[in-house]
Amino acid sequence: MNDQRLYSVLLAPHISEKTAMAAETADRHTFRVATTATKLDVRRAVEKLFDVKVKSVQIVNVRGKNKRFGQTMGKRSDWKKAVVRLVEGHDLDYMSLS
Repeated sequence: MNDQRLYSVLLAPHISEKTAMAAETADRHTFRVATTATKLDVRRAVEKLFDVKVKSVQIVNVRGKNKRFGQTMGKRSDWKKAVVRLVEGHDLDYMSLS
């Protein structure tokens, strides 16, 4: 897999109260990933970008909500998120990529 593909797999960290608690207690970090990404793609991208060892990857397809925009009904886009569990002793630093 080329480096260009690896850099396009991870779109952004998904940060909420629930994911922040999981990151602190269980070393589970959550990312918004490309809809074409596989578990192996996510594993390789995280290991290359953050220089850590990944224990496991879980992927969830998140369906977009149906919402009303004025008088018309619309739908938010579907997206994919990945929950990455790290090997003990490794930690992610989001600020190191800046």
